[in-house]
Amino acid sequence: MIKDFKAFLFRGNLLDLATAVVLGVAFNAVVQSFVKDLLTPLIAAVGGKPDFGSLTLGIGKGVIHYGLFLNALFNFLVIATVIFLLLRAAARAQKLRASSDAPEDMPPPSDEVILLSEIRDLLRTRA
Repeated sequence: MIKDFKAFLFRGNLLDLATAVVLGVAFNAVVQSFVKDLLTPLIAAVGGKPDFGSLTLGIGKGVIHYGLFLNALFNFLVIATVIFLLLRAAARAQKLRASSDAPEDMPPPSDEVILLSEIRDLLRTRA
């Protein structure tokens, strides 16, 4: 059981996922700082309201803090835009790499390569 647990923990997918989570947390901190320390002061300079968090709506004895929601929505939009741009750039880079890696004038495979490929395929079907 311990051996299976070790195999589970050190599987490639789990390590990739853990790395993605750690990088996501770090990325979130960077984007939060970008919004809080750069974009919000720019909005304050233009609109005069440095933080939406103080915006409230009083209904009877209750208070609705809709400004906090606006802050969270603004942060989400910035994060979603940055991720979209990163994924778009990565897709373009992969497309460029795929087109530059493929040789244009590739000679046909030799008889040995064809024979080895057939042997490989036969061995796969038996396993």
